[in-house]
Formats: sequence, structure tokens, C-alpha cells
Amino acid sequence: MKNEPRVVGAVVLYRLYDVGYEVDLERALDFLAATPEEREALRLKLQRRRLAEAQAIRIKNPPITVSLGADAFEAGDRRHNASVSARIFDFGVISLRMRCEVPGPLTWSAFSAFGNAGELTGAARPLFDRHIRLLTTRIAPAIGRPDIAPVSEDYVVYRITRLLGPRNKPLPASALRQLDVVPLLLNEDRPISAEARRELLPHWFSYYADDLSVLTWNTALVVDPVETESDVQLILEFANAQLLELRYYDALLDAELPRMYDRIESARKGTRGLFGRRYASLLAGLQTLVADSTEIVERAENALKVTDDIFLARVYGAALELFRERAWRAGIDHKLGIIHQTYAMLNAESMAVRGEVLEIAVIVLILAEIIIALVLGH
Repeated sequence: MKNEPRVVGAVVLYRLYDVGYEVDLERALDFLAATPEEREALRLKLQRRRLAEAQAIRIKNPPITVSLGADAFEAGDRRHNASVSARIFDFGVISLRMRCEVPGPLTWSAFSAFGNAGELTGAARPLFDRHIRLLTTRIAPAIGRPDIAPVSEDYVVYRITRLLGPRNKPLPASALRQLDVVPLLLNEDRPISAEARRELLPHWFSYYADDLSVLTWNTALVVDPVETESDVQLILEFANAQLLELRYYDALLDAELPRMYDRIESARKGTRGLFGRRYASLLAGLQTLVADSTEIVERAENALKVTDDIFLARVYGAALELFRERAWRAGIDHKLGIIHQTYAMLNAESMAVRGEVLEIAVIVLILAEIIIALVLGH
């Protein structure tokens, strides 16, 4: 494409892991920081670019952000040097990030080729897995019920800090609206229809003339002249962490339901039902499962609130819509409802058995008194 703009920026790869039930952030800091100054530096600091952001993002328990140094991986015929960091959330999620700087200003076409999401994500995965093992080992005492779940979440942010035109003249972010972002964001080589473009790329957000954010299911284009992490990146990372928790607990409940039915059948065939206690351990387990699932999902969903900033609220809402947060939550609530109903049924059955046992005991006592009275009467 003639006179296409050139890009200065980076590709940021995210891979999020569920590492346990929760992470004690204060205790984790004991293993990550040697001084009070270092502890404070690791706490999330929000970068404010707009006055409206001052009270817009509210984080109940700010996560820890820690640098893990430099690393490199091979993708295709290119070696990518990456700055590796991690963000640790109190609800048991760790987000690993690899920032790969663009090698000098690239034309838009070259940048699209450089940022192939599928190629980069697949090539970086072994490196991510190694870093998560090292980090979880390092902070292991701070993790409650440690276990790296098989469910993970990948996301890619194409982070542009400068757009350059002829003679290196800065261009506004709106210049990207005239370009084809499909190869970059959707990894499609063939032209797609206008209808598909509208459906797959509906979320374009801009506040200033020099910023732009385009969101998709697993990638985002974020244009912002601020060199540090943008507020949009932070929101997308939180939304991905929330999505991971929803996916994890949905899968957990999916696996638990058939096991629950098997345990019910086993308990009914058991010999401990005389006093209605055959379901005691099963009921206790169901109570724990419901409590744990409800608590951690609500903690994740309430970890971040976007209040009076309409722009950020729209971005956050669009991310949750893209990630189908409501559908995942509805699925979890439905499965929890089944467990609740099963619990109520088993509890009622146990109470009925105990009531029958008590009735039999009363009848036996009455008969015993009658027999004793007859014997003594003779």
C-alpha cells in the first residue's frame, strides 16, 4: 500500500493462569520485595491521563505487578526479545505478560505481519509455562490451595505509541480507520464482507484525537502516546482475569455434576442409612463447593469497578460483552441451582429418614413399656 503509515509500539502477549483458590498479596510481597519501598513499588499504580479517571477505576485489593526480567523465543523465522512481567490478583489468578517491542518503525503491513497473534501466542506458550512454574514456586506459601488449573486464557494487545506519516509527520489515531485492521486483529488474509466486518469489529473507542482502542474476542489494538501501560490495557487484563475465573468454575461444576450423581447412587446403596447419615459427607461437600464457587466468582467480578468515566465504562462493558461474561455467569448460576436443589432434596430425604427412625424408636419404647408392664403385672 502506497504511503501507508508507519508504526512505533509493541506487541503485548498475555497468558492468564488460575493458580489456586486465592493469593495473600501481603504475604506474596514478602517473597517478592526486600524493602518497604520495593513493596510499595510492586503495588498497582494507575496512570492517569484524563481528569475523569481520577476516581473512575476502583480496585478493592490492588494486584501486585512484578518484573520477571528479559527472555526470548522463536516465532517463525524471527527471534523475539521480550520483557516479562506478572500481575498477581488476590482471587487466585496470575497474568503473565510478554512485551515484544516493534523493531523500529514498521509500515502498517509489516506491523500486521510482525504481530501474527496465533504464531506469537503458540511460540511463547512454553516460555509462559516455565515462568508460571517459577513464580508460583517462589510465592507458594502465599497461595491458598495451590494448583495450576488446566484452563488458561490468552490475549494479545497491539500497543501503538506513535503513528508516522510521510517525513515522519505524526498522524492522528483516526488515520487507522482508513486502514485494513482485519489481517492484524482477526488474522484473516482474505478480504471479509462488510457484514462480517461490522459484526466482528463493532467496538471502536476514542477519547482524544491521539488515542484509539479496537476490541475483539482475543486481540485488541490500543493506540495511546503514553509509553506506560494504558488504562484500556488494565481494564482488558481485569476482564480476562474475570473471564478465566468464570471459565474455570464453569468447567469445575461441569465435572462435579456427574460425580455428584455417582456419589448419591453410591450413598443410597450404602449401609449407613439407618439414622439418615448416609448423605452427611456428600452434603458437606456440596455446601463447600457452592460456597467456594459463589465467593470466588463474586470476588473476581467485584475486583474492579468503573464508576463515573463513561469512556472507560463503555470499554469495560464492551469487553465483558465480547467475553460473554453474562452467559458464563448464567451457566454457573444454573449449575449452582442444580446443586442447591440436589442439596435440598438430599437434606429432606435425610430428615425424613431420621423422622421415620424416631417414630420407630417411639413405637419400640411404647411396646417395651407395655411388655414390661404386662410382665410385672403377672
